[in-house]
Amino acid sequence: MASSYRTSLAVLLFLMSTTSTCITLIAQCHETGKPRPMNNTISAIYVFGDSTVDPGNNDYIDTLFKANWYPYGKDFIHQIPTGRFTNGKLATDFIASYVGVKEYIPAYLDPTIKLEDMITGVAFASAASGYDPLTAAISNVIHMPKQLDHFKAMKAKLEQANGKERTQEHISKAVFIVSAGTNDFVINYYGLPLRRSQFSVLDYQNLLLQQANELYQGLWDEGARRIAVIGLPPMGCVPAVITLMGPKANFRHDKCEEEYNNVAQAYNKKLQSELNNLQEKWAYSGTRIFYVDIYYSLNNIIRSYTKYASFLCNPHSPLCADASKYVFYDSIHPTERTYYEMFRSLIPIINNVIKN
Repeated sequence: MASSYRTSLAVLLFLMSTTSTCITLIAQCHETGKPRPMNNTISAIYVFGDSTVDPGNNDYIDTLFKANWYPYGKDFIHQIPTGRFTNGKLATDFIASYVGVKEYIPAYLDPTIKLEDMITGVAFASAASGYDPLTAAISNVIHMPKQLDHFKAMKAKLEQANGKERTQEHISKAVFIVSAGTNDFVINYYGLPLRRSQFSVLDYQNLLLQQANELYQGLWDEGARRIAVIGLPPMGCVPAVITLMGPKANFRHDKCEEEYNNVAQAYNKKLQSELNNLQEKWAYSGTRIFYVDIYYSLNNIIRSYTKYASFLCNPHSPLCADASKYVFYDSIHPTERTYYEMFRSLIPIINNVIKN
């Protein structure tokens, strides 16, 4: 039995792997130069989570989970892999451009990152990570407490350059985006026997929410006052999940694994309740915390597409010729087109987040 668990995990892991003026004028360091929606005054966007929002931090750590090789990035700027697990931009890149802080979110661990890049926003996310520390340990990636530590280190650099008061004001006007949880279920809970031997699904959901609350509390303690938390997607529609279910795999949108989807929906309801409680708790400080639903937007996209990729783009696959015709770029991750459509569906909630 243990052997089958290890085999399933091995298959899943294989599928997943197959300027200076800003420093002194912190409030004016905005790169796009475009009119801002809602006349927003958002200072920066800081991102935490997993591969759905990791622009390349894993390129600079000792892990197998990297996307620094072709064909990842084939439709990104200069057609080079950046560490994003897709052919182009992530949803957070589209959000940053729309809000007006910058055209795309860079990885914090990129050694070429400058202080002005940090001022307008960076991502601390790490592919294959999750709320459960064990999830990150499985793949030797950056767990959430460490991502928070990286933010604290960056904040200290901003304070050194601009002073604590101005930095705190800057942080309070930033948007913090958190996207995690899928790996906790797909890789950890269902991929290995340990957590299932310790927790029922409901208890494991509660464990994740406890870990998530610790992250949100840590962000709030550091001055975050606008926090957007992204819920789980329809996990049962991810090609890798369908593959692991064995002979039932057929990669059709009407054959998603309902157990995984039901777990995602149940978790999302609990998450919304927890975020509502935090909103009440922190309301006195002017904090605004938002639940961002991607379950139904991605589900609608899946059901509207006629082509549903279940394999990695490679020079011999039709997916590589035009990824915009597909939902997924590999067995786990959406194409840039899918991320863009998800972003467009989220514009109402984004406007609510950024309005003054």
